[in-house]
Amino acid sequence: MNQEPIPTPGAPDPLMRLSRSYMEARVLLTAAELDLFTILARAPHTAEALASSHSWDLRPLARVLDALVAMELLEKREGVYQCAPAIAARLSADSPVSLLASVQHAADLWERWSGLTARVTRGARRPAAEVGYTRAFIGAMHVTARPQAARLVAAVNPVAERRLLDVGGGSGTYTLAFLEATPAMRATLVDLPQVMPLARERVAQAGCLDRVELVPGDYLTDPLPGGHDLAWLSAVIHSNSADENLALFRNVWAALVPGGRVVIRDHVMSEDRTAPRAGALFAINMLVATDAGGTYTFREIAAGLAAAGFRDARLIQPGAAMDALVEARKPA
Repeated sequence: MNQEPIPTPGAPDPLMRLSRSYMEARVLLTAAELDLFTILARAPHTAEALASSHSWDLRPLARVLDALVAMELLEKREGVYQCAPAIAARLSADSPVSLLASVQHAADLWERWSGLTARVTRGARRPAAEVGYTRAFIGAMHVTARPQAARLVAAVNPVAERRLLDVGGGSGTYTLAFLEATPAMRATLVDLPQVMPLARERVAQAGCLDRVELVPGDYLTDPLPGGHDLAWLSAVIHSNSADENLALFRNVWAALVPGGRVVIRDHVMSEDRTAPRAGALFAINMLVATDAGGTYTFREIAAGLAAAGFRDARLIQPGAAMDALVEARKPA
C-alpha cells in the first residue's frame, strides 16, 4: 500500500493546508456578499469611507480588505483600496463576463455545507437560504453555462430538430445557444414562476422573444407543453431522487413527438461512484442541499429512461465537470 511521505520539517503539511483551505475561500465569499469588488472597481475607497457609507464595522472590514490585498484580489496604496481591472473583469457586477453571481451562490452553499456533519449523524439538513437565492443561483448557472454552451450544443448536433423543450432552463443560456446554432429552431423554456422574469430579461436582451415561449411550471407536477422533437435537461436530474427522475422522464416523453430525443447534461458517474472527482464532491452538495438528490451512473440514467419508454440510450460524451451528455429516443 502506498503511503504519503512524511512532510519535510518546516514545510506545510498538505493535510493541514487542506483543512485550512476554507479560510481564503471565506474571505472571498464575504467580499462577494458585500459586493466589494464592484464598489472598488468603480472608485477607490479608504476603509473608513467604506465603513461610513455602508454602516459597516470598521475594524473587521479593514481586516477583510487587508486579507484581500494579501490574496492579490485588491490593491492598497497609502490606505486606499482599489480593484485592479483584471480582477474587476471577473468579480465586478459591471463586467459582462463576471463570475460574481457564481461566487455569491457559493456563499449560499457555504451555509448548507456547514451542516454536513449533522446530515451524516442525524440525517438533518439545513433549509435553503431564501432571500436572493434564486437570482444568485440562476446567475451562477449562467456563469457556468456561458463558456461551454456552444461546445455542448455542437456535441448534441441539433441539425434536424426544429422544436426545443428546455426543461429547467433557468435564464435561457442553453436555449439561446441552441437557437444560435439552429436558425430554424423555436424553443419552449420551462422553469419555476420566480425564474421567468430572469429568463425574459436575458432572452429579450438577445432579441429572441419571438422565438422562445416562456412557460412557468414545475416539471415534476405540471404537464410539459407538447409537440417538441428535442428535449434538453441540463443540470436537472441531480436535484431529484430516482423516482422523481422517472416522473420527469415520463413527463418529457409525453412532450416529445414520435422519434424525438431527450439529451441530459449532468455528471455521469463511474459504476463505483468515485469518478469523476467533481461528481463525487457534487454528490455531497446534493446531500446537503436536497432531500434525495445525487449524482447517477449511466446505467441508472439509462434504466430510468427505459422505464419511461425511451430507447437506445447512449453516452454521447463523458465529462469531468458536469459536461457529460446522455441521449435517448422516443420510438417513432
